Amino acid sequence: MIQLEHLPYIEAIRTARTLTYRGTVQNIIGLLIESSGPRAKVGEICRLIPDNGIPILGEVVGFRGSRVLLMPFGDATGISPGALVIATGRELEVPVGRDMLGRITDALGFPIDGKPAWPAESYYPVMERAPAPLERELIDKPLATGVRSIDMLLTLGEGQRIGIFSGSGVGKSTLMGMIARNTSSDVNVIALIGERGREVREFTEKDLGEEGLKRSVVVVATSDEPALLRIKAPWVATAIAEYFRDQGLSVLLMMDSITRWCMALREVGLAIGEPPTTRGYTPSVFANLPKLLERAGRGNRGSITGIYTVLVEGDDMDEPIADATRGILDGHIVLSRELAQIGHYPAVDVLSSVSRLMKDVVSETHLDCASKVRSILATYKRAEDLVNIGAYVEGSNPRIDHALKYIDKVNAFLQQGIYEAVTFDEAVAELQRIFEEDR
Repeated sequence: MIQLEHLPYIEAIRTARTLTYRGTVQNIIGLLIESSGPRAKVGEICRLIPDNGIPILGEVVGFRGSRVLLMPFGDATGISPGALVIATGRELEVPVGRDMLGRITDALGFPIDGKPAWPAESYYPVMERAPAPLERELIDKPLATGVRSIDMLLTLGEGQRIGIFSGSGVGKSTLMGMIARNTSSDVNVIALIGERGREVREFTEKDLGEEGLKRSVVVVATSDEPALLRIKAPWVATAIAEYFRDQGLSVLLMMDSITRWCMALREVGLAIGEPPTTRGYTPSVFANLPKLLERAGRGNRGSITGIYTVLVEGDDMDEPIADATRGILDGHIVLSRELAQIGHYPAVDVLSSVSRLMKDVVSETHLDCASKVRSILATYKRAEDLVNIGAYVEGSNPRIDHALKYIDKVNAFLQQGIYEAVTFDEAVAELQRIFEEDR
Protein backbone atom coordinates (compact mmCIF):
# COMPACT_ATOMS: atom_id res chain seq x y z
CA MET A 1 0.00 0.00 0.00
CA ILE A 2 1.33 3.45 -0.96
CA GLN A 3 2.03 5.62 2.10
CA LEU A 4 1.49 9.39 2.06
CA GLU A 5 5.20 10.03 2.70
CA HIS A 6 6.07 8.10 -0.47
CA LEU A 7 4.17 10.47 -2.78
CA PRO A 8 7.07 12.94 -3.37
CA TYR A 9 9.32 10.07 -4.43
CA ILE A 10 6.64 8.65 -6.73
CA GLU A 11 6.23 12.08 -8.33
CA ALA A 12 10.01 12.37 -8.75
CA ILE A 13 10.12 8.97 -10.48
CA ARG A 14 7.18 9.90 -12.70
CA THR A 15 8.82 13.10 -13.89
CA ALA A 16 12.37 11.72 -14.09
CA ARG A 17 14.00 12.06 -17.50
CA THR A 18 15.75 8.76 -18.22
CA LEU A 19 16.82 9.68 -21.75
CA THR A 20 18.82 12.70 -22.87
CA TYR A 21 17.74 14.08 -26.24
CA ARG A 22 20.47 15.85 -28.18
CA GLY A 23 20.79 17.73 -31.43
CA THR A 24 23.23 19.94 -33.28
CA VAL A 25 23.08 23.52 -34.52
CA GLN A 26 22.62 23.75 -38.29
CA ASN A 27 21.98 27.41 -38.94
CA ILE A 28 21.92 30.81 -37.21
CA ILE A 29 20.00 33.70 -38.76
CA GLY A 30 19.59 36.87 -36.71
CA LEU A 31 17.78 35.99 -33.47
CA LEU A 32 17.03 32.43 -34.52
CA ILE A 33 19.04 29.24 -34.05
CA GLU A 34 18.00 26.30 -36.24
CA SER A 35 19.02 22.82 -35.09
CA SER A 36 18.64 19.23 -36.18
CA GLY A 37 17.04 17.80 -33.05
CA PRO A 38 16.74 17.39 -30.17
CA ARG A 39 13.29 15.96 -29.56
CA ALA A 40 11.57 18.80 -27.71
CA LYS A 41 8.31 20.72 -27.48
CA VAL A 42 7.47 24.40 -27.82
CA GLY A 43 8.39 26.24 -24.62
CA GLU A 44 10.97 23.64 -23.53
CA ILE A 45 14.33 24.88 -22.27
CA CYS A 46 17.45 23.59 -24.01
CA ARG A 47 21.16 23.99 -23.25
CA LEU A 48 23.37 25.08 -26.11
CA ILE A 49 27.09 24.28 -25.77
CA PRO A 50 29.25 26.84 -27.64
CA ASP A 51 32.94 26.49 -28.46
CA ASN A 52 34.00 27.92 -25.11
CA GLY A 53 32.05 25.19 -23.30
CA ILE A 54 29.92 27.56 -21.19
CA PRO A 55 26.26 26.53 -21.70
CA ILE A 56 23.70 29.04 -22.93
CA LEU A 57 20.03 28.52 -22.18
CA GLY A 58 17.55 28.77 -25.02
CA GLU A 59 13.87 28.10 -25.58
CA VAL A 60 12.13 26.18 -28.34
CA VAL A 61 9.93 28.71 -30.14
CA GLY A 62 8.80 26.68 -33.14
CA PHE A 63 9.66 24.20 -35.87
CA ARG A 64 10.50 24.42 -39.55
CA GLY A 65 9.95 21.00 -41.11
CA SER A 66 12.04 18.62 -39.00
CA ARG A 67 14.26 21.43 -37.71
CA VAL A 68 13.91 22.90 -34.22
CA LEU A 69 13.83 26.71 -33.90
CA LEU A 70 15.42 28.08 -30.73
CA MET A 71 16.05 31.53 -29.30
CA PRO A 72 18.85 32.03 -26.76
CA PHE A 73 18.30 33.80 -23.44
CA GLY A 74 21.76 35.35 -23.71
CA ASP A 75 24.42 36.35 -26.19
CA ALA A 76 24.86 33.69 -28.89
CA THR A 77 28.54 34.52 -29.41
CA GLY A 78 30.56 31.31 -29.72
CA ILE A 79 27.75 29.14 -31.08
CA SER A 80 28.66 27.62 -34.43
CA PRO A 81 27.23 24.96 -36.77
CA GLY A 82 27.59 21.58 -35.09
CA ALA A 83 27.32 22.97 -31.54
CA LEU A 84 25.54 20.59 -29.19
CA VAL A 85 21.90 21.23 -28.20
CA ILE A 86 20.59 19.31 -25.17
CA ALA A 87 16.88 19.20 -24.27
CA THR A 88 16.21 19.57 -20.53
CA GLY A 89 12.64 18.29 -20.61
CA ARG A 90 11.56 21.26 -18.49
CA GLU A 91 9.77 24.51 -19.09
CA LEU A 92 10.83 27.74 -17.42
CA GLU A 93 10.12 27.93 -13.67
CA VAL A 94 10.93 30.66 -11.17
CA PRO A 95 12.26 30.02 -7.62
CA VAL A 96 9.93 31.78 -5.17
CA GLY A 97 9.87 32.45 -1.44
CA ARG A 98 8.99 35.15 1.10
CA ASP A 99 12.63 36.24 1.22
CA MET A 100 12.19 37.65 -2.31
CA LEU A 101 10.75 40.83 -0.80
CA GLY A 102 13.12 43.75 -1.20
CA ARG A 103 15.00 42.03 -4.02
CA ILE A 104 15.70 42.94 -7.65
CA THR A 105 15.83 40.09 -10.17
CA ASP A 106 16.62 39.57 -13.82
CA ALA A 107 14.08 38.48 -16.42
CA LEU A 108 14.36 34.83 -15.32
CA GLY A 109 13.86 35.54 -11.61
CA PHE A 110 17.50 35.36 -10.46
CA PRO A 111 18.94 38.12 -8.22
CA ILE A 112 20.96 40.94 -9.77
CA ASP A 113 21.30 43.14 -6.66
CA GLY A 114 24.59 41.62 -5.48
CA LYS A 115 23.00 39.71 -2.60
CA PRO A 116 22.87 35.91 -2.19
CA ALA A 117 19.98 34.00 -3.75
CA TRP A 118 16.98 33.50 -1.46
CA PRO A 119 16.03 29.99 -0.29
CA ALA A 120 13.42 28.72 -2.75
CA GLU A 121 10.25 27.56 -1.00
CA SER A 122 8.82 26.40 -4.31
CA TYR A 123 9.18 26.66 -8.08
CA TYR A 124 6.32 28.30 -9.98
CA PRO A 125 5.75 27.67 -13.70
CA VAL A 126 6.20 30.85 -15.69
CA MET A 127 3.60 29.94 -18.33
CA GLU A 128 0.43 29.20 -16.37
CA ARG A 129 -3.22 29.30 -17.37
CA ALA A 130 -5.42 32.13 -16.14
CA PRO A 131 -7.92 31.17 -13.39
CA ALA A 132 -11.20 29.74 -14.67
CA PRO A 133 -14.04 32.32 -14.79
CA LEU A 134 -16.09 30.69 -12.03
CA GLU A 135 -13.06 30.37 -9.75
CA ARG A 136 -12.79 34.16 -9.55
CA GLU A 137 -14.31 36.01 -6.61
CA LEU A 138 -16.42 39.12 -7.14
CA ILE A 139 -14.49 42.36 -6.71
CA ASP A 140 -16.15 44.37 -3.93
CA LYS A 141 -13.29 45.86 -1.90
CA PRO A 142 -11.41 49.06 -2.83
CA LEU A 143 -7.64 49.13 -3.17
CA ALA A 144 -6.07 52.41 -2.06
CA THR A 145 -3.22 53.75 -4.19
CA GLY A 146 -2.43 56.81 -2.08
CA VAL A 147 -3.09 59.05 -5.10
CA ARG A 148 -6.15 61.28 -4.53
CA SER A 149 -7.20 61.65 -8.16
CA ILE A 150 -7.22 57.87 -8.65
CA ASP A 151 -8.67 56.84 -5.28
CA MET A 152 -11.52 59.32 -5.41
CA LEU A 153 -12.47 59.52 -9.10
CA LEU A 154 -11.10 56.27 -10.57
CA THR A 155 -11.26 53.97 -7.56
CA LEU A 156 -9.68 50.55 -8.04
CA GLY A 157 -10.93 47.28 -6.58
CA GLU A 158 -8.72 44.47 -5.27
CA GLY A 159 -8.22 42.17 -8.24
CA GLN A 160 -8.98 44.80 -10.90
CA ARG A 161 -6.77 45.29 -13.97
CA ILE A 162 -6.25 48.82 -15.22
CA GLY A 163 -3.94 50.53 -17.70
CA ILE A 164 -2.00 53.79 -17.42
CA PHE A 165 -1.91 55.26 -20.94
CA SER A 166 0.58 58.01 -21.66
CA GLY A 167 3.17 59.37 -24.04
CA SER A 168 6.80 59.62 -23.00
CA GLY A 169 7.86 62.12 -20.33
CA VAL A 170 4.43 62.69 -18.77
CA GLY A 171 5.22 61.32 -15.29
CA LYS A 172 4.34 57.66 -15.68
CA SER A 173 7.30 56.27 -13.66
CA THR A 174 6.81 58.88 -10.94
CA LEU A 175 3.14 57.92 -10.62
CA MET A 176 4.07 54.23 -10.40
CA GLY A 177 6.52 55.03 -7.60
CA MET A 178 3.86 56.99 -5.69
CA ILE A 179 1.43 54.08 -5.96
CA ALA A 180 4.04 51.48 -4.94
CA ARG A 181 5.00 53.48 -1.82
CA ASN A 182 1.47 54.30 -0.66
CA THR A 183 -0.77 51.44 -1.78
CA SER A 184 -2.80 49.41 0.71
CA SER A 185 -1.69 46.12 -0.90
CA ASP A 186 0.51 43.72 1.08
CA VAL A 187 3.10 43.14 -1.65
CA ASN A 188 4.20 44.88 -4.86
CA VAL A 189 5.63 43.00 -7.83
CA ILE A 190 7.04 45.42 -10.42
CA ALA A 191 8.17 44.44 -13.92
CA LEU A 192 10.36 46.94 -15.80
CA ILE A 193 10.45 45.93 -19.47
CA GLY A 194 12.70 47.51 -22.09
CA GLU A 195 13.83 50.34 -19.81
CA ARG A 196 17.20 52.06 -20.13
CA GLY A 197 19.72 50.66 -17.65
CA ARG A 198 20.07 54.10 -16.03
CA GLU A 199 16.32 54.34 -15.41
CA VAL A 200 16.17 51.08 -13.44
CA ARG A 201 18.35 52.37 -10.63
CA GLU A 202 16.62 55.76 -10.70
CA PHE A 203 13.24 54.06 -10.31
CA THR A 204 14.27 51.71 -7.49
CA GLU A 205 16.19 54.33 -5.48
CA LYS A 206 14.26 57.55 -6.19
CA ASP A 207 10.71 56.71 -7.31
CA LEU A 208 10.25 53.50 -5.30
CA GLY A 209 12.58 54.35 -2.43
CA GLU A 210 13.76 52.24 0.48
CA GLU A 211 10.31 51.94 2.08
CA GLY A 212 8.64 50.93 -1.16
CA LEU A 213 11.35 48.39 -2.01
CA LYS A 214 11.00 46.63 1.36
CA ARG A 215 7.66 45.14 0.34
CA SER A 216 8.38 44.83 -3.37
CA VAL A 217 9.98 42.46 -5.85
CA VAL A 218 11.37 44.16 -8.97
CA VAL A 219 11.87 42.15 -12.18
CA VAL A 220 14.09 43.84 -14.77
CA ALA A 221 14.70 43.28 -18.48
CA THR A 222 16.51 46.28 -19.97
CA SER A 223 16.30 47.41 -23.58
CA ASP A 224 19.70 45.93 -24.51
CA GLU A 225 18.75 42.38 -23.46
CA PRO A 226 17.62 39.76 -25.99
CA ALA A 227 13.98 39.96 -27.08
CA LEU A 228 13.23 36.59 -25.47
CA LEU A 229 14.24 37.91 -22.04
CA ARG A 230 12.06 41.00 -22.51
CA ILE A 231 9.20 38.65 -23.35
CA LYS A 232 9.76 36.39 -20.34
CA ALA A 233 10.06 39.11 -17.68
CA PRO A 234 6.28 39.88 -17.43
CA TRP A 235 5.46 36.16 -17.26
CA VAL A 236 8.06 35.74 -14.48
CA ALA A 237 6.68 38.76 -12.57
CA THR A 238 3.15 37.36 -12.89
CA ALA A 239 4.29 33.95 -11.58
CA ILE A 240 5.91 35.67 -8.57
CA ALA A 241 2.67 37.59 -7.96
CA GLU A 242 0.74 34.30 -8.12
CA TYR A 243 2.99 32.84 -5.42
CA PHE A 244 2.24 35.71 -3.03
CA ARG A 245 -1.47 35.55 -3.96
CA ASP A 246 -1.48 31.87 -3.02
CA GLN A 247 -0.15 32.86 0.42
CA GLY A 248 -3.42 34.76 0.95
CA LEU A 249 -1.94 38.22 0.31
CA SER A 250 -3.21 41.21 -1.64
CA VAL A 251 -0.66 41.73 -4.43
CA LEU A 252 -0.22 44.78 -6.64
CA LEU A 253 1.38 43.78 -9.95
CA MET A 254 2.75 46.74 -11.93
CA MET A 255 4.26 46.43 -15.40
CA ASP A 256 6.04 49.13 -17.38
CA SER A 257 5.36 48.75 -20.21
CA ILE A 258 2.97 46.57 -22.19
CA THR A 259 4.06 48.38 -25.36
CA ARG A 260 7.73 47.40 -25.08
CA TRP A 261 6.71 43.82 -24.30
CA CYS A 262 4.59 43.74 -27.45
CA MET A 263 7.52 45.11 -29.44
CA ALA A 264 9.67 42.21 -28.20
CA LEU A 265 6.90 39.76 -29.16
CA ARG A 266 6.78 41.35 -32.60
CA GLU A 267 10.56 41.00 -32.94
CA VAL A 268 10.42 37.27 -32.20
CA GLY A 269 7.27 36.71 -34.26
CA LEU A 270 8.80 38.26 -37.36
CA ALA A 271 12.02 36.26 -36.84
CA ILE A 272 10.18 32.93 -36.88
CA GLY A 273 8.15 33.87 -39.94
CA GLU A 274 4.81 35.18 -38.65
CA PRO A 275 3.00 37.54 -41.03
CA PRO A 276 3.00 41.22 -39.98
CA THR A 277 -0.38 42.89 -39.43
CA THR A 278 -1.22 46.41 -38.21
CA ARG A 279 2.00 48.45 -37.77
CA GLY A 280 4.02 45.27 -38.16
CA TYR A 281 2.61 43.54 -35.06
CA THR A 282 2.26 39.78 -35.54
CA PRO A 283 -0.84 37.69 -34.64
CA SER A 284 0.93 36.18 -31.61
CA VAL A 285 1.12 39.65 -30.02
CA PHE A 286 -2.66 39.96 -29.86
CA ALA A 287 -3.01 36.29 -28.84
CA ASN A 288 -0.62 36.72 -25.89
CA LEU A 289 -2.12 39.96 -24.52
CA PRO A 290 -5.22 38.37 -22.93
CA LYS A 291 -3.20 35.36 -21.74
CA LEU A 292 -0.99 37.65 -19.66
CA LEU A 293 -3.60 40.18 -18.51
CA GLU A 294 -6.22 37.58 -17.52
CA ARG A 295 -3.87 36.02 -14.97
CA ALA A 296 -4.47 38.94 -12.61
CA GLY A 297 -7.67 38.94 -10.56
CA ARG A 298 -9.18 38.00 -7.23
CA GLY A 299 -9.11 34.37 -6.10
CA ASN A 300 -10.49 32.55 -3.08
CA ARG A 301 -7.27 33.09 -1.09
CA GLY A 302 -5.66 36.31 -2.26
CA SER A 303 -5.77 38.77 -5.12
CA ILE A 304 -3.59 40.26 -7.85
CA THR A 305 -4.44 43.82 -8.84
CA GLY A 306 -2.79 44.64 -12.16
CA ILE A 307 -1.60 48.09 -13.25
CA TYR A 308 -0.10 48.01 -16.74
CA THR A 309 1.40 51.04 -18.45
CA VAL A 310 0.89 51.57 -22.18
CA LEU A 311 3.36 53.87 -23.91
CA VAL A 312 1.30 55.34 -26.73
CA GLU A 313 3.19 56.31 -29.88
CA GLY A 314 2.81 60.00 -30.69
CA ASP A 315 0.14 60.34 -27.95
CA ASP A 316 -2.20 58.32 -30.22
CA MET A 317 -4.63 56.62 -27.83
CA ASP A 318 -6.09 54.54 -30.66
CA GLU A 319 -2.86 52.90 -31.87
CA PRO A 320 -3.11 49.05 -32.08
CA ILE A 321 -1.62 48.07 -28.70
CA ALA A 322 -3.49 50.79 -26.79
CA ASP A 323 -6.74 49.83 -28.49
CA ALA A 324 -6.33 46.08 -27.89
CA THR A 325 -5.25 46.55 -24.26
CA ARG A 326 -8.10 48.93 -23.45
CA GLY A 327 -10.58 46.29 -24.62
CA ILE A 328 -9.20 43.67 -22.21
CA LEU A 329 -8.64 45.73 -19.06
CA ASP A 330 -11.19 46.86 -16.46
CA GLY A 331 -10.47 50.53 -17.01
CA HIS A 332 -7.84 53.01 -18.11
CA ILE A 333 -6.06 56.04 -16.63
CA VAL A 334 -4.93 58.57 -19.23
CA LEU A 335 -2.03 60.92 -18.46
CA SER A 336 -2.31 64.24 -20.28
CA ARG A 337 0.68 66.03 -21.78
CA GLU A 338 -1.27 69.32 -21.57
CA LEU A 339 -1.68 68.95 -17.80
CA ALA A 340 1.99 68.00 -17.38
CA GLN A 341 3.06 71.09 -19.35
CA ILE A 342 1.26 73.41 -16.92
CA GLY A 343 2.73 71.63 -13.88
CA HIS A 344 -0.44 69.74 -12.92
CA TYR A 345 0.84 66.50 -11.34
CA PRO A 346 -0.14 63.72 -11.34
CA ALA A 347 -1.23 64.56 -14.89
CA VAL A 348 -4.36 62.37 -14.73
CA ASP A 349 -6.97 63.35 -17.32
CA VAL A 350 -10.04 62.43 -15.30
CA LEU A 351 -12.53 62.98 -18.13
CA SER A 352 -10.68 60.63 -20.49
CA SER A 353 -10.22 57.96 -17.82
CA VAL A 354 -12.57 55.36 -16.35
CA SER A 355 -12.61 52.62 -13.73
CA ARG A 356 -15.28 50.11 -14.68
CA LEU A 357 -15.49 48.68 -11.16
CA MET A 358 -15.62 51.92 -9.16
CA LYS A 359 -19.39 51.73 -8.62
CA ASP A 360 -18.98 48.27 -7.04
CA VAL A 361 -16.42 49.26 -4.39
CA VAL A 362 -17.37 52.74 -3.10
CA SER A 363 -20.30 54.24 -1.18
CA GLU A 364 -23.16 56.21 -2.74
CA THR A 365 -21.89 59.41 -1.09
CA HIS A 366 -18.43 58.90 -2.57
CA LEU A 367 -19.92 58.16 -6.00
CA ASP A 368 -22.10 61.28 -5.82
CA CYS A 369 -19.14 63.55 -4.97
CA ALA A 370 -17.05 62.01 -7.76
CA SER A 371 -19.90 62.62 -10.20
CA LYS A 372 -20.03 66.29 -9.16
CA VAL A 373 -16.28 66.69 -9.76
CA ARG A 374 -16.57 65.15 -13.22
CA SER A 375 -19.49 67.45 -14.04
CA ILE A 376 -17.50 70.52 -12.95
CA LEU A 377 -14.46 69.47 -15.01
CA ALA A 378 -16.57 68.74 -18.09
CA THR A 379 -18.52 72.02 -17.87
CA TYR A 380 -15.38 74.08 -17.35
CA LYS A 381 -13.62 72.37 -20.26
CA ARG A 382 -16.47 73.33 -22.62
CA ALA A 383 -16.47 76.94 -21.43
CA GLU A 384 -12.71 77.40 -20.91
CA ASP A 385 -12.01 79.22 -24.17
CA LEU A 386 -14.84 81.69 -23.58
CA VAL A 387 -13.62 82.34 -20.03
CA ASN A 388 -9.99 82.80 -21.08
CA ILE A 389 -10.78 85.45 -23.71
CA GLY A 390 -13.20 87.26 -21.38
CA ALA A 391 -16.26 86.52 -23.51
CA TYR A 392 -18.25 84.78 -20.77
CA VAL A 393 -20.59 87.00 -18.73
CA GLU A 394 -21.20 85.79 -15.18
CA GLY A 395 -24.84 84.81 -14.60
CA SER A 396 -25.60 83.82 -18.18
CA ASN A 397 -25.32 80.07 -17.47
CA PRO A 398 -25.84 78.62 -13.96
CA ARG A 399 -23.87 75.44 -14.75
CA ILE A 400 -20.83 77.41 -15.90
CA ASP A 401 -21.13 79.71 -12.87
CA HIS A 402 -21.15 76.63 -10.63
CA ALA A 403 -18.10 75.20 -12.40
CA LEU A 404 -16.19 78.50 -12.10
CA LYS A 405 -16.97 78.59 -8.39
CA TYR A 406 -15.39 75.20 -7.73
CA ILE A 407 -12.78 74.66 -10.45
CA ASP A 408 -9.83 76.01 -8.42
CA LYS A 409 -10.73 73.82 -5.42
CA VAL A 410 -11.12 70.78 -7.67
CA ASN A 411 -7.77 71.34 -9.40
CA ALA A 412 -6.04 71.84 -6.05
CA PHE A 413 -7.57 68.58 -4.83
CA LEU A 414 -6.42 66.67 -7.92
CA GLN A 415 -2.80 67.86 -7.62
CA GLN A 416 -0.49 66.06 -5.21
CA GLY A 417 3.17 66.19 -4.24
CA ILE A 418 5.39 63.24 -5.12
CA TYR A 419 6.01 62.35 -1.47
CA GLU A 420 2.61 63.44 -0.16
CA ALA A 421 0.95 60.37 1.35
CA VAL A 422 -2.86 60.45 1.61
CA THR A 423 -4.95 57.64 3.06
CA PHE A 424 -8.21 56.60 1.45
CA ASP A 425 -10.33 57.92 4.35
CA GLU A 426 -8.47 61.25 4.37
CA ALA A 427 -9.06 61.64 0.64
CA VAL A 428 -12.79 60.90 1.03
CA ALA A 429 -13.06 63.56 3.75
CA GLU A 430 -11.20 66.11 1.58
CA LEU A 431 -13.48 65.36 -1.37
CA GLN A 432 -16.61 65.89 0.72
CA ARG A 433 -15.27 69.17 2.15
CA ILE A 434 -15.12 70.66 -1.35
CA PHE A 435 -18.92 70.64 -1.52
CA GLU A 436 -19.70 71.55 2.11
CA GLU A 437 -21.28 74.87 1.01
CA ASP A 438 -23.89 73.00 -1.06
CA ARG A 439 -25.25 71.07 1.90
